[in-house]
Amino acid sequence: MVDTRFHRFAGPSTIGAILTALDRRDLLAGLANADLSIEGVTELDLAGRGDLALAAHTDYVEELRATSAGAVLVLPALREMVPAHSLAIAVDKPHQLFADILDHLYPSNTRSIIASGRDDLGAPVFERDVSIGSNVVVGPGVEIGRGTVIGANTVIGAGVTIGRNCIIAANCTIDCAHIGNEVVIHSGVRIGTEGFGWLDFGRSNRKVPQLGRVLIQDRVEIGANSTIDRGALGDTMIGEGTKIDNLVQIGHNCKIGRSCLIAAMSGLSGSTIVEDGVLMGGGVGTSGHLTIGAGSVVHGRAAVTKNWPPGSKLAGAPAQDIRDFWREIATMRKLSKGDKRG
Repeated sequence: MVDTRFHRFAGPSTIGAILTALDRRDLLAGLANADLSIEGVTELDLAGRGDLALAAHTDYVEELRATSAGAVLVLPALREMVPAHSLAIAVDKPHQLFADILDHLYPSNTRSIIASGRDDLGAPVFERDVSIGSNVVVGPGVEIGRGTVIGANTVIGAGVTIGRNCIIAANCTIDCAHIGNEVVIHSGVRIGTEGFGWLDFGRSNRKVPQLGRVLIQDRVEIGANSTIDRGALGDTMIGEGTKIDNLVQIGHNCKIGRSCLIAAMSGLSGSTIVEDGVLMGGGVGTSGHLTIGAGSVVHGRAAVTKNWPPGSKLAGAPAQDIRDFWREIATMRKLSKGDKRG
């Protein structure tokens, strides 16, 4: 469910009214129930009776069959896999229509970092012993816990919550985020920025609305000038006790477990899952939509392009088991020097 603390909802509205407003009346004739009320938009596995969800790829067949969504936008090839209790809206380009619906239900002019005019959120709430530096900007509905320090020139967007005994250094921006206790955020960090999501690649490059959040658990530390994108619909999550170095990019919908260490210059593409206790050296990259198992070690400059089980030790580009990596290096050295025996 899109968090309306951060993104104002223009609904509820019937699916028929939404399609009519978007000039997609051509889809109404095939609908069993155009009067179905849409009360929110979310992911397949989280959707309830009043929600609209998207299944635009065969990779989501299992989630589609199990969804409780009231309505689902699908490719025509997936229509028969929509559960009987869900309204199937089959269209050749479901992603594009989904983006149209998101822009209609969550207007872009309500998605600024401060979201001026959000009187529904009320005034900011500070517990005791909160220290606010000079030129700090705090949006409506912000909540900051006891003993937290906010450095100079930091901007905190509407609806953000920050726990107790946190240190937020100077010149940070925080938007669309819920932050736990004893979190340390160094200078220049950007949290809750828009994810890098696009349609019609290389042509119109249409932006996909980014309506998710960032959830940062207790005792996380984030190094200077690192960026953490908010989810597209769901959440980008950083687990308890994880430490992130300077100049790290974490894409939308990434899930990072507890007690991980991620060194500088690393970049995690969207929907990367990093399980508990993973160690990443400097400059590691991932191609997204993959999982690195718990307790794995990814050596510096590795490029992870597929799933790896727990306890993996990876090196190279593309990343491979480190024993195979060193065997290849040894073989190449022998070949480059020539066989000088005899």
